[in-house]
Order: sequence, then structure tokens, then C-alpha cells
Amino acid sequence: MDIAYIPSPSRGVLHLGPVPLRGYAFCIIIGVFVAVWLGNKRWIARGGRAGTVADIAVWAVPFGLVGGRLYHVITDYELYFSEGRDWVDAFKVWEGGLGIWGAIALGAVGAWIGCRRRGIPLPAYADAIAPGIALAQAIGRWGNWFNQELYGRSTDLPWALKITSSTDGRVPGTYHPTFLYESLWCVGVAVLVIWADRRFRLGHGRAFALYVAAYCVGRGWIEYMRVDDAHHILGLRLNDWTALVVFLLAVLYMVLSAKKRPGREAVVEPGAGTDAGTGTADKAETADTDETADKPEAGDKSASADEAEDLDPGEGEAEVPSEAGSADEPTDASTDAPAADVKDEAGSAAKKS
Repeated sequence: MDIAYIPSPSRGVLHLGPVPLRGYAFCIIIGVFVAVWLGNKRWIARGGRAGTVADIAVWAVPFGLVGGRLYHVITDYELYFSEGRDWVDAFKVWEGGLGIWGAIALGAVGAWIGCRRRGIPLPAYADAIAPGIALAQAIGRWGNWFNQELYGRSTDLPWALKITSSTDGRVPGTYHPTFLYESLWCVGVAVLVIWADRRFRLGHGRAFALYVAAYCVGRGWIEYMRVDDAHHILGLRLNDWTALVVFLLAVLYMVLSAKKRPGREAVVEPGAGTDAGTGTADKAETADTDETADKPEAGDKSASADEAEDLDPGEGEAEVPSEAGSADEPTDASTDAPAADVKDEAGSAAKKS
């Protein structure tokens, strides 16, 4: 009786005319775009400028690809430099073989260069991009499905992966789809980091360290299930030891960083807050100007003329005395009417006496 299984693609490359579209490379490219998109949203939310994440990714991605390939070639050197092998194959990245440990390590160097050029702290950038990297890994793992590689032990579970290729020592059959396990685990890591970052306001590289630690936990048990050739140390695969060491370093960093620099960075990108403040000030000034234009100023002649038209001319003169006119008249006693009356009375009194 046939069992249910996940089918493998019959081929890992499609040809668009003379241009080959390789599934492995396509998955990596999609993953990079997702990482930059999500990282940009998180960077803006932290107070940075739009486009900064992409600008730094121009440095980080090439370094990461080189680092990932170097790690794979060094740890699996017999695939390229042993007898009967062609060392030129070490440059054929599209055929698979990128080590995440080397990709993150050398990618961080590229990100550091990009951050330094813009005056941005690398830990803040790493925190913003961390969940996006996890999602990029989740998508990139499907490249292994296209290449029919990195599967686990034999199984007859309903979600078993059916391998049909017999090249490079593969044995057709049904195996644990470790690529799928790791893909789902990486999605969970991205969700965990986003939640923890919002809940605890992680900063100074702690969100990135959480991503690293959580990924290492999943990579440890998934790596243990794989059956592809690998170097072993004390009975464990090399990548298991790497995951253990990196996990401990990530946890240690989180603990020490939380004690030394608690909370989150107030400013992640110089000048970004100033630009936002200027925009707010401009809006406030515009609002004040509009309100002032709607209100007539005191002493506005046109406004006084409009009001005067609504009043009876006679009543207006009698009931509203002109204060300005009183102020403009001379105050000389000789011109005042009361002073003239006093003189007349004084003259009459003199005649009577």
C-alpha cells in the first residue's frame, strides 16, 4: 500500500529561454527581500529613516553569501578538494551549500561597515533585522527541497519527504523533511522575537541575541536527525557543537547586556528625529498662520468699516465716543471750554465789587 508523502520536484531549475531559474537561488532572493521589507518597517518604528535597512543590506548580503559559502566549503572540503573532485565546484553556489553560521558571521561584518558609514549602532540595526533574517531562513530552506538535499532519517510518516534522485550517494525513499522542520521553526523564532521585543522592549542587540539563541535550539535537534555526511566530534555532528557554543554565547550576551545597558536605544539613527521634529514644527506654524489669517487684527480699518455699516450713524456717534480723537486733541488750558467759563465768572465778580 502506498503511503502519503511530500513529493520532491523532478528538477530544481526552470529555463526561461536561455536564462536558467534555479529554485535554490530563487528562494534565497525572496528571503532577502522579505528580510529587508520587515527590517525596514521595524527600523522606522524604532525612529530610523526609510531605506536605511536596504542601504546597509547592500553591504551585508554579499558578505553573508561569501561567508555562508566559505563555511560550507571549509567544513565539507572533501566534496571539492578530495581525489576525483573538481575544486571549481566550490564556486557553484547555485548547486546548494550555504552555512548559516558563516553567513551570519561575515554578514555582520558587512552590516558593521554599512552602519559605520552612516553613524548607526550595529546592535540597533541587528535588533530591527533579526525577525526578518529568521523569515529569510524559513524561505531559503525550501531551496533544499528543490535540490533534494539535507533530509533526515528514513520514515513512513504521512509528511515524509520522497527522494527520487540517486546522484551524489542519495538513496531514493521517504525521509524526514528536515528542511520543512527548520522552515517552520524559523517562522516560530520570528514570531517569538517580535513578541518579546514588543513585550520587553529589547534593545542594544538583545532581540538579535534572542533570535540566535532560539534558532540554535531548533537547529540542534533538527541537525541530529539529518543523515547527510558531516564531521563528528565526540559523537555529535559539527553543526551541533556549533549550535551549542553559539547558543551559550547568545545567552551570555543577553544577560550581560541587560545589566550594563537596560532598555532600548533612544536614538537609532542620527538626524532622523530632527527631520520628524522639523516637519511637526512646520505644520504648527502653518496652522497658526491660517488661524491668524481668519481672525481680524485689532484696529483693522476694513473690519471697523464693516461693523460701522451695521450701526445707525447717529447712534454710533452718540453712543461710541472716539477715544482716539480725545487723545489727539491738545490739552492746553487756554483752549478748554471750562477754563473760558471760569474767566467769565471771574470778570463778572470783579465788576460787582
